[in-house]
Parts: sequence; structure tokens; C-alpha cells
Amino acid sequence: MQNNTPDSSIKFTDISRRDKNFAEEVKHRSGEDINLCWHCQSCAGGCPFVTAMDYTPNRLIRLVQLGLKKEALESSGIWICVGCNTCSVQCPNAIDIPAVNDSLRQMAMEEGVKIAEPNILHFHQEVLNSIERYGRTHKFEIMLRYKLRRRDWFTDTAVGLKMFTKRKLELLPSRSKDMKTIKALFQHKRSV
Repeated sequence: MQNNTPDSSIKFTDISRRDKNFAEEVKHRSGEDINLCWHCQSCAGGCPFVTAMDYTPNRLIRLVQLGLKKEALESSGIWICVGCNTCSVQCPNAIDIPAVNDSLRQMAMEEGVKIAEPNILHFHQEVLNSIERYGRTHKFEIMLRYKLRRRDWFTDTAVGLKMFTKRKLELLPSRSKDMKTIKALFQHKRSV
């Protein structure tokens, strides 16, 4: 993750790069009318991860409003957002910014743009893989697969051992009783 101050200015060098349909597409996918944003920055004031983002939540909304698709889809902020909804609670217009970020992440993956935070994407993929296999998360396997994928073996060993000794990590996974429904959900998602 980046650890810098959010960009306080959006630089415009080529107005022809604007995608006039981008804001409408994000609105359609997220169900949020981003044109309601007043840019009061209440969302940024409440976000616990804003200092790690390249754009504050309201500036990311502004990129979408202006049709700056490339900048929005390549933003680290859409990946760093954990969906805690603090920004949405602070918003005087109740814009669900995590829903907007979810839509932007989906669009980024569909369009094959360079993912600003690939490790976060890999972690999300491992969580989904675990849910598909067992119907719930198996934290030990998620952690193991994620570490294997990153080739980062020992940075969190102390934390992992502490979790294991406190019985927060089960070695063997437990399965959901309704795996048939879970498999059907994942099959449906693949077919859409």
C-alpha cells in the first residue's frame, strides 16, 4: 500500500480522455447517484484509511463525475477501501461510497487495467476461493495460500502463532451444510 498524503489536486492535461458515459455506468452498477456529492469532504474526514489512498473518497467521486475513467480505475483508493461505511455515515447525502468502490473494482478487473494494489486483490481472491471450497472462510488456508502466492513466508509468523495458540486458526476446515447452494451461487456468478 502507498503511504502518502492524498492528492489535493486533480490534474487535467487532456480533456479528450474524458469518458462521458463513465459516471452513468458507475451509477447504474452501484445504484448510487454520485452527482449528489457536494465535495464537503466529510467522507474523507471519517475514513480511517484515507492517508494510504492516492485520492480521498470525495476526490475519487470527482474523477468519476468528470469522466476520468483511467485515473479512477487505476486508483489505489478503490482497493484500500475496506467497506466500513464510515464515509457513507458521514455523507450528508448518504452516498454509499463502498458500493461505488465495489463497482470501480469490478470495472477495473473487467477492463484489465493495472491494479494499483494487487496484493489486496490476491487476498480477496483467496477469501472467495475458500468460501467456494468450504462454504465459509478457512483462515489458516487463506493465510497459507496468500503467503505462498506472495512468496512472503515469515513476516507474520509471530501473529500467526499467536492466533493458533489462542485457537483462532483451525488446521482443518469445516464445511457449510448447504454446499450445493454455495456451489450454485458460484456457478451462477461465472455464467453471468
